[in-house]
Amino acid sequence: MASQIKACRKCSSCFSTMGPLVTVLVLGLAAVSALPHGIPPLEEWETKADLAEAARYNPDTQNIYHLYTRLNPTVSQPLLLGSQGLLGSTNFSPNRRTVVLLHGWLDSITADFNTVLIPALLSGEDVNVIGVDWSAGAGSINYFTAVANTVPSGISVARFISWLNQATGASPGSYHIIGHSLGGHQAGIVGRNLGGQIAYITALDPALPSWISHNDKFRANDGIYTEVIHTNAGNLGYLSPLGQVDFYPNGGIGMPGCNNMDCDHSRSFHYMAESLRTGGFTGTRCASYVTAMTGNCFLWGSLKMGGLVPKTGQSGIFYLETNAGPPFSRG
Repeated sequence: MASQIKACRKCSSCFSTMGPLVTVLVLGLAAVSALPHGIPPLEEWETKADLAEAARYNPDTQNIYHLYTRLNPTVSQPLLLGSQGLLGSTNFSPNRRTVVLLHGWLDSITADFNTVLIPALLSGEDVNVIGVDWSAGAGSINYFTAVANTVPSGISVARFISWLNQATGASPGSYHIIGHSLGGHQAGIVGRNLGGQIAYITALDPALPSWISHNDKFRANDGIYTEVIHTNAGNLGYLSPLGQVDFYPNGGIGMPGCNNMDCDHSRSFHYMAESLRTGGFTGTRCASYVTAMTGNCFLWGSLKMGGLVPKTGQSGIFYLETNAGPPFSRG
């Protein structure tokens, strides 16, 4: 079913080779002195030109909201901020939980992130799935322009959710927001602008470049329960913990079955999708992210990674191992 999901734009991929764990730890401690292949170095960023490009992006009019439900699992229905008439013609129901999906850099609604997660979500539960196509902001070949657009897009998505709740009677407690890479940070921005009242926010390998000292990076208090899954920690993905709960499968880098950074980075949403369908992925508690990255975790306690239901009240850092291919979970 994933391959049949239809919408308006095609995605592109953008990353290449993976660095060793030693490099990851050095990068993390040195606050990342270099950027991954495909992202221009900071000195090549023409600030005025890039800010001007970012200023041309208007998320209130350019973000596109695609609704999928079990009644329309493969062909989306459009939602438009402020258009209650259009909303009334869709299959959206405030009696279901709503999951909002936020893609990353150079992606769109047709990205693997969406085509993998949408059918998994609809298989796991009868929910409203809203895929946000913010490719008008994320689609710049200049990574730093896309970073600049991440914040206004998140604020705009929060406005959209507020309007949707007012129009339908839905509440923030019925929402799950899931974002990948730049979308991982944007998920937190959305939750923050809704007063931290979203029930469940998941950041899937949130982006590292340009986010270490960024004031709007993902925060643990962005939602009632916040969870982060690190799969390319220290390269494309953020190195240190950001959520109430942070999982480091396979140490957070070098995923079994992968041989490049892009594959590692993408594994986060493949693991999430499998957790929505079948559960699995039991993590062991760690003393720190350093012990999580080396797999030296022997503290009492375990927790399931991902899944449909927020683990409200839980906190900590967890390690687990996966298989090289599906099923990825070892239980």
